[in-house]
Amino acid sequence: MNRRIVVLALTSSLAVPAIAFGASKEEKQAEVRKAAQGALASLYKAQPSARKAVESAAGYAAFSNFGMKILLAGGGSGEGVAVNNKNKATTYMKMAEVQAGFGMGVKKFQLVWVFENETALNDFITSGWTFGGQTTAAAKAGDKGSAYQGAVAVGPGVWLYQLTDKGLALELTAKGTKYYKDDDLN
Repeated sequence: MNRRIVVLALTSSLAVPAIAFGASKEEKQAEVRKAAQGALASLYKAQPSARKAVESAAGYAAFSNFGMKILLAGGGSGEGVAVNNKNKATTYMKMAEVQAGFGMGVKKFQLVWVFENETALNDFITSGWTFGGQTTAAAKAGDKGSAYQGAVAVGPGVWLYQLTDKGLALELTAKGTKYYKDDDLN
């Protein structure tokens, strides 16, 4: 069988959500909220000081993601919620990732975004977020060091925690990643 067909079939299967087909909108929303709560619980276990950072921020977004790379192509998908801590508004979101380059593997990971101000949170919700390249950053930034221990600063007022099955990752790798509203669940 042609390798390109195999790679295309496997990477396109990542676009299928993990939530069961035929579930109601409310059931799908409950599954996404449960996965987001799981991401927060994992973060708080790995980095207890993150709880204060998340709770005192303008808002946060929590995602559960899955990625696969086979030979020269790869991709990933995920779902999550963005929450405004002030008014408790919840927005359901999706993530899609495309990778190029040689490799092989499957990974499951969780991301928790922390937004220091409502402008950054609203920009994330309304415009989404696109990443390219790779970022490795120190977890401290001036007087915010202890509050955001283990997080990577990805923009003004925006911090990101990445968790893998091995715990908190101090390196963030995102290649062609897009975050956007889930029109079916909002």
